[in-house]
This record gives sequence, C-alpha cells and structure tokens, in this order.
Amino acid sequence: MRIVVIGGTGLIGSQVVELLRGAGHETVPAAPSTGVNAYTGEGLAEVLGGAEVVVDVSNSPSFEAGPALDFFTRSAEHLFAAEREAGVRHHVALSIVGVDRVPDYGYYLAKVAQERAVRESGVPFSIVRATQFFEFVAPVMDLSTRGTEVRLPSLPLRPIASADVAGAVARAARGEPTGSVHRVAGPEVHGLDHLGELTLAAHPDGRTVVTDETASLFAGMPDVLTGTDDPGVERAATRYEDWLTRDEGR
Repeated sequence: MRIVVIGGTGLIGSQVVELLRGAGHETVPAAPSTGVNAYTGEGLAEVLGGAEVVVDVSNSPSFEAGPALDFFTRSAEHLFAAEREAGVRHHVALSIVGVDRVPDYGYYLAKVAQERAVRESGVPFSIVRATQFFEFVAPVMDLSTRGTEVRLPSLPLRPIASADVAGAVARAARGEPTGSVHRVAGPEVHGLDHLGELTLAAHPDGRTVVTDETASLFAGMPDVLTGTDDPGVERAATRYEDWLTRDEGR
C-alpha cells in the first residue's frame, strides 16, 4: 500500500514513516524539504500519484491564532483537492485531545477548523487525537524559566510519548477509515509543575520549579486536556519517569 505522510520528516511523521515501512508499506515522507508543501500546494499532485492513504501530521509554524488558522485551512484546501484528484481512499489526521473544548485559545480553534475540513472533504477519514507529548515539557519549561526558577501552573495533564502517538497514527493508517475520532493519552495524570519537578529530578541543571497558576503557555487553560472524563480514551503504556531515563528523555 502506498502511503504519503504529510509532515513526514518531523517528530511524529518520521516515526510514522519508519513504522509503516517496517510493516511493509511503500511510505513517502512529504515536507517542504522533500519538495512538497501543502500550504502552497507545491508537489502535492506528484507525490499523491498512486497513493491509497494520506497521513497528515503537519503543523503550523506559528501558534498565533491568525497564522495557524491560515496554515491549516489553506493546507487542507490544497491537500483535499489533490487527494480527490488522486483517488485517495483514506485520510488520517492528527489532532489534540480536548481541542474542541478550549474556545479561547486561537491555536486550538485553528485545529478545530482543520478537523472540520477533514470531515467536509468528501475523503473517507480517521482522526487521532492525542494529549500533549512528553517532548513538549522541556521547551515549555525553558519558556517559563526566569533566572533559576521554572514557573509552571498545576494544570493536570496526561502527557504521552511521541512514539506512542506515532504508533496510534500508524495503526489508523493501516486500518479502514472510521469516520470518527480515536483518542490516545499517556498512562498517568500529572500537574504541569510536577512534570517539571520530575524532569529536573532526572536531569538536574540548577533550576527549581515554582508553582505559578499565571505562568506558561498553559496558564488559565481549562482542565480538559487529560481525557480523564472520557472512558473511550486509549491509554498508552510509556510512563514519563521511565521515558526520562531513556536516551529520548535527555
């Protein structure tokens, strides 16, 4: 089966490509670096020739509301036009748990618009929603560092390893279109401040965590990002503390 992965050179996409190739599928990573740009439409017709499945794990270069909305809607317009022309039979999109329940966060509104475009495209689809990746914790900590203090709110999250997300996306790509949303999350709930403490306990660098409900990108965000109120959420196996002790957690 020929599968094209939009965003196939990124954190999730590169792992999805590896998993699908390992399962015996002809898998093509598509990204600006490979001559394919969904935002402009460049290279889509060529790369989608003969493709049965398209996986979209691309991401906006900006988290600002306007640019993110423009990126996702314009990319979807180009992508689905090319998919319909190529006769693609299954579109798999990666989104975020709780994305439709955070009305005041512009980036999430842009992702909701992307999901809407998927549903209205006319191409059979599956949507995988995941919680925040383990790999996001360190960058959020860096952005929230003031001197030697890492100021983070206690917002509860159920983060997940990117490898587990890639596995869920790859399984969706190998299966039939569901026309619905599948949710995946990590095995445990932690406050964001506690995730910071766990990170520094495993890799001390002289900083300490200070709980501050007004700090970080997640300040004031409603408690809908864990999936704890949804019994249909798939629980991945990898624990954050275990991931921190591996090479990928360094």
